[in-house]
Amino acid sequence: MANLEITLKRSLIGRPQNQHLVVKSLGLKKTNSSVVRPDNDAVRGAIKKIAHLIDVKEV
Repeated sequence: MANLEITLKRSLIGRPQNQHLVVKSLGLKKTNSSVVRPDNDAVRGAIKKIAHLIDVKEV
């Protein structure tokens, strides 16, 4: 199974609380921070909720 590199590209200022929680649950902290997560349904669902804030690459 592949992994996904997720990078936070946009600020969370002015975003709804649920988007803050999704970003935190993925382990992202500041703008331009990156994490590597497994490619599974839970991570894909979180990515879908904040797709406009992040960049995703398959590694």
